Amino acid sequence: MANRSDFFEEFQKNISELIARSPAADIERNVKAMMSQTFSRLDLITREEFETQSQLLERALARISVLEAKVQALETSARLNAAPDE
Repeated sequence: MANRSDFFEEFQKNISELIARSPAADIERNVKAMMSQTFSRLDLITREEFETQSQLLERALARISVLEAKVQALETSARLNAAPDE
């Protein structure tokens, strides 16, 4: 029984080494490097950066809505104050 487990362990070790030295591993590394270069040239941002900018934009839009309402109220008030007294 010990010989069988030793055989399987040795077999697994040999397969792992074979895969690590195979052209597939080189191809994977080359593809990753190529994709990394391509992505860096595209000037992409991370998901976290995107979420941060989205939150900032939402807050800015909310502030703009509040300010628009204040301007509208001030314009209405100015029109009422400028109306001739009857």
